[in-house]
Amino acid sequence: MKFRFGAGLAAFLFAGVTTAVAHHSVQAQFDLSKPITVTGQVTKVEWINPHSYLYIDAKDDKGTVKHWAFEMAGPGALRKAGLSRSDRGGLRNGDSVTVSGVLAKDGSDSGLIKEIKLADGQIGKAHV
Repeated sequence: MKFRFGAGLAAFLFAGVTTAVAHHSVQAQFDLSKPITVTGQVTKVEWINPHSYLYIDAKDDKGTVKHWAFEMAGPGALRKAGLSRSDRGGLRNGDSVTVSGVLAKDGSDSGLIKEIKLADGQIGKAHV
């Protein structure tokens, strides 16, 4: 299952971004000049249209837990990448992950995923 996560996301690098750009302007919602890296625990994975979401809880510099929401590609694109809704793409509640992406323009604790790194070091690169 972990192998599918890394291989599926790596294969999905260009497909996810192309789908997102065709669907709506990434620049309209996200600030591409504001990269973010957040490490925390998975609390929820939503496979919904038009985009799926990964939710994680992470502590800020002051130790306060923040609830982050990261946009991913839609369920159809995730399935094409070899991930499945039934196993949530290999992500489980409580899994430690490091998410790299860009911040939302609205100032909320949200962003667009570019890369997910699992605790065991596997990396999936994509607008997941």
